[in-house]
Amino acid sequence: MTATEPRTDSAEQKVSLPTLTAMVVGSMIGSGVFLLPRRFGTETGVLGALIAWTIAGTGMLMLAFVFQRLAVRKPDLNAGIFTYAKAGFGDYIGFNSAIGYWASACAGNTSYWVLITTTLSAVVPGFGSGDTILAVAVSTIGVWSFAALVMRGVRDAAVINYIVTVAKVLPILVFIVIALVAFEAGVFSDNFWGDAGGYSFASVWDQATGTMLITVFVFLGIEGAAVYSRMARRREDVGKATVFGFLGVLGVFAMVTLVSYGVLPQDELAGVAQPSMASVLESIVGPWGAVFIKVGVIVSVLGAYLAWTLMAAEVLFIPAKSDDMPRFLARTNRHDAPVTALVMAAALTTLLLVALLFAADALDFMLDLTAALSLIPYLLAAAYALKLTATRETYEDRRSLVPDMVIAAVATVYTLFLVYAAGIDKLLLSCILYAPAAALYVKARRERGLRVFRPAEAVLFGVILIGAVAGVVSLATGAIEI
Repeated sequence: MTATEPRTDSAEQKVSLPTLTAMVVGSMIGSGVFLLPRRFGTETGVLGALIAWTIAGTGMLMLAFVFQRLAVRKPDLNAGIFTYAKAGFGDYIGFNSAIGYWASACAGNTSYWVLITTTLSAVVPGFGSGDTILAVAVSTIGVWSFAALVMRGVRDAAVINYIVTVAKVLPILVFIVIALVAFEAGVFSDNFWGDAGGYSFASVWDQATGTMLITVFVFLGIEGAAVYSRMARRREDVGKATVFGFLGVLGVFAMVTLVSYGVLPQDELAGVAQPSMASVLESIVGPWGAVFIKVGVIVSVLGAYLAWTLMAAEVLFIPAKSDDMPRFLARTNRHDAPVTALVMAAALTTLLLVALLFAADALDFMLDLTAALSLIPYLLAAAYALKLTATRETYEDRRSLVPDMVIAAVATVYTLFLVYAAGIDKLLLSCILYAPAAALYVKARRERGLRVFRPAEAVLFGVILIGAVAGVVSLATGAIEI
């Protein structure tokens, strides 16, 4: 998952195709790549992994094209991903898109603290798997400390971004090279069908669908790659950079996954500690390999966390400036920091940290929740792009209509499939977050003197409320476990 977006100011920032491609790659590779060996080892073998990355690669590339085309055809909708849902399907659906994206950002920030404390548990055993009282307490202090820094006007700097990029890219490259050298064809072959495969394609398909949420997590932030289209020196470079950059990132993710199957048997991959890239490298070269990867994880996560903290706040702050959220969320302090939105984001992150005290696997649960919460915003953006092609809006020149319709249709079907793959439990947990957030919508509408719900929106709110109640009951009875 990545959470930084470039700021483009003027024509002097126009860049060549190789530079543009490198920027797309750098923006899309996040901390999730360090977790891939265990997550895939838990769910599937080699064949399932190949199927999963083929599906994810195709679907996410189409989604990247959707955001790229929306940025060109609807440049006025630049206040965030929620504006696509609002423009296409109304205020309340747009509001829920913003809430889902915000909750996903906060859950993502929670997952980073779990990853940090899990990584440091070798030095501080009391951190456990990131779900102990000590880990939650330290993480909470970290959340509010970073929020305080942003409130004081501290922002990310170019030198920090450079360090973060090196810290995450160098360990990945070293890991891939060493794992290829140590690759054992026999181990890889034994892992081909997966532990539960039994030479059954039906079983392999089930295994592959079990990996869908982690593939979403590692690609989160893909919508930010569209921003780079404004920095291209030549218009025709935009599509090329998106394709080349995306394929490069997909190749990295697939390589990290597949080479791991040539190092350890699947059952051992499923049992290694996170970050599992460190554990796999340690099995090859010894303890220094784990230390090397873990230092990269800590530096890359902490170095980028200022930007992640601000991003989680801006998801509320920007809609508040356009009256899509209550006005109090648009307040800034003398450092021009969105102070109220920062407090809200830090509060939700803290609440999610506390919830981890009751989770069976804190890191996996938070990764899956982060990905699941992002699905509705992504689905609505893809559906809006499809709606534009169906209504021919902005398509005076029909030559691009059919290709764009196919792209939007594939992206929409893909995100619908992801909602299915996430499962009913994640949908109900999402409703628990969506339902109380409606109070913000009610307040925003009343501040503007507008009717709160249209009939269809009232029905939608009722469905979300029922889902939230079902989710709470399921949690209380143990039907849903976190």
